[in-house]
Amino acid sequence: MNSDGTQDSRGTQANPVPRPAGPPQVPAMPPRPDGSAFLAWLRTPRPKAAPGVWRFGHVPRPDEEPEEAPVAQLLGGAVIAFLLGWLVWSLLYNGYLGDWWLIPLLAMTPDDWRTGAGDKTGFFITSLLYYGLIAGVIVVAVARLGRWAEIWRRFVAPRLRPRDPAPATPAPGDDPAQWPALRAAGAADAAERLAAEARGGFMKDVDQARIARAWQGVRTGRFSLAAFTGAVLKDGAAACPHPSGERDLPARLARHDLVTGQVRLGTTADDPRNPYAYRGTGLGLGPDLLGTSLVAVGPAGSGKTGSLVRPLTESLCLQALAGRTAVVAVGAAGAGLGPADAFDVVVRIGNPESAYDLDLYGGTGDPDEAAAILAEALVGDLDEVRRATTVLGRLLGPFRAVHGRFPGVPELRRLLDGDPGPLAELREALRAGGQESLLRELDAHERQTGRPGDPGGALADRIALLDRPAFAGFFDTSGQSRPFSLQALDHPVRVRIDLPARGHADASRMLARLVLAQFTASVTVREDRSLFACLVMDDASGVVTPEAVRGIQRLRSANAGVVLTLRTLDDVPRPLRGPLLGATGCRMALSGLTPWDGQDFAEVWGKEWTEARDVTDRQIIAETPAGKAVHMLRRVITGKAPTARAVTVRQVERERWSASELAHAVPPGHAVLSLTTVKGEHAPPLLVDLHDRG
Repeated sequence: MNSDGTQDSRGTQANPVPRPAGPPQVPAMPPRPDGSAFLAWLRTPRPKAAPGVWRFGHVPRPDEEPEEAPVAQLLGGAVIAFLLGWLVWSLLYNGYLGDWWLIPLLAMTPDDWRTGAGDKTGFFITSLLYYGLIAGVIVVAVARLGRWAEIWRRFVAPRLRPRDPAPATPAPGDDPAQWPALRAAGAADAAERLAAEARGGFMKDVDQARIARAWQGVRTGRFSLAAFTGAVLKDGAAACPHPSGERDLPARLARHDLVTGQVRLGTTADDPRNPYAYRGTGLGLGPDLLGTSLVAVGPAGSGKTGSLVRPLTESLCLQALAGRTAVVAVGAAGAGLGPADAFDVVVRIGNPESAYDLDLYGGTGDPDEAAAILAEALVGDLDEVRRATTVLGRLLGPFRAVHGRFPGVPELRRLLDGDPGPLAELREALRAGGQESLLRELDAHERQTGRPGDPGGALADRIALLDRPAFAGFFDTSGQSRPFSLQALDHPVRVRIDLPARGHADASRMLARLVLAQFTASVTVREDRSLFACLVMDDASGVVTPEAVRGIQRLRSANAGVVLTLRTLDDVPRPLRGPLLGATGCRMALSGLTPWDGQDFAEVWGKEWTEARDVTDRQIIAETPAGKAVHMLRRVITGKAPTARAVTVRQVERERWSASELAHAVPPGHAVLSLTTVKGEHAPPLLVDLHDRG
């Protein structure tokens, strides 16, 4: 039941994918008094909800806002209804309204009871019951007239309801803590062991999610029932461990629910622009939404990293420990993506102490595929990818045929510069090996070199950015380093890549394009797509290219997604802004957005039909002396001329959020977010408080 996630399943590279840091040993768990907190968490209801709603303990709300009377009007009406009821009872009881209401009582009692000769006690009790009946009828009428039920619901019941009600005890067949699916499949011993671990306080949410994931593998036939049962009986809650052996992250900053796979990012504001069903609910994102990819735009300090990137990365790392996801987090060194202990592989490009290197060619052994990926990284922003792919392919193929590997950065730079020495060596080696087809490739490259439109010069200039002393020892292809390849995303690996943004901004953007190109190329050809793969890129400035947009569009069907943050849409070429927002299903505009950026969001969010009310005040002109006197008196008292108000209601089509509202009406710490699930369900743009995480 163990899968270390270190082998290249396609066999496209000689070396295995780097093993995650740490041996796959299960750490000892300290004993705990009981598992009541975990059981309460596990048994908390998680009803189905609209996209983006935090489902943990969610109480659904109606789709439309109920019409509620103002507080003053409601309380005033209740008091008036009570006084009216009191008056009616007083008039009846004191005989001011006659004795007609006593006719039923007189008809039901004997005459001697009323004269004193009969049963006085019986007459007293009967009269008391009859008066109570009449009073009850009056109270019911007064309560309906005064809307006492609404007063109870709005003001009294919320104060009587406990804040943390005890969860209802589920039926034995529905209790997730008893693992009913295992019992139904004949693994009662394993279910009982897991239930005992949960009651004893030895199980965490990551353990529950990881074992549930392993059980899913049993149901799909990937693992045998006997192997699963044996692992659970042997290790209990520590069964089916992650390759790193870790069962939790060193620290958590956000709220997570691994049953639904959600992380809570904030609370949907109680704002009229938000649908009523969303107001006041938590905002939770999971793989069902990230599978359509997300782009967030906001200036520096608006909360992109702390309120979005860090919680999402933390959630994906937790789910990787549960065997559900593979995550690659990319950002500048010190960007705050999470501690190094929370990741299996940390690639610190430009840092001599980095334990891992980055595979420049994505782990592929196909020269054409490697050329396409590298061309996208080097000149993807120059619209010369096709010609650059051809040039690189004519060099990488012959070099690999001769040396059994792809060239390193210095070697590739010399080839692109047209250095006659390396080219002559390649020619001689190919001729000696009888590689006529590759010789023709090399000849074609030499004929094209220096001609108008040759992208070789641009490629040489860009690869020179990586041929710097700061990167000495990186991007090695001779086997002297531990290169990490994104082909490892077949396994639940947690990866952090630190880019050398300081002093090497151009190289950093180029490496970010390289990672994105490798990610989109590797996840779409995975053999096992049940594992969700996500690339989280903090600051994607200069990364979005035409090929990148096409790659993002292909991710949804591959059970993968990307999260991109931008300071402004000006960091994306104008022709690609619309396609980028169209290719991503989730779009976030944070506070401080510029009006021209807001215009792009307003266009992609479109318009909706709303109800507009036009109020017109028309002055009333009196024609009689008495009327003029009354109007004069009203003018003296109110200071205004008597008017009549006319209200016109009409349906108009307006933007959901205008550019001006996005630029000036989003409070600090808030964002406007629209969502789309992988199944096609939509949520309209929502105003969200990112600081209120419940």
